[in-house]
Amino acid sequence: MAGENWTMWLNITNFALGIVTLVALLVVFSAVGWDLLVRKAGRAPQVDLRNVDADLKALLQGSHSLSVPGLGLTMADGGERVEPSHKKQE
Repeated sequence: MAGENWTMWLNITNFALGIVTLVALLVVFSAVGWDLLVRKAGRAPQVDLRNVDADLKALLQGSHSLSVPGLGLTMADGGERVEPSHKKQE
């Protein structure tokens, strides 16, 4: 560094990063604590986990499964049609 006070700026930077880390940890711990407190108090909505698979399939029904004739299996092949391989019968 050009100046004599580069260690001061290094210490200030480390102190600022330490403060940011402490604030982030405080936010995470308070969010987890609040969630646990709400669940213990019984005010949290009960989630029915029996239909999670059906709900997920319904959510993703049309998002990534668009059938476009003329395109291949993926767009990585440039959109050229990929014919299925045939096994040789001997």
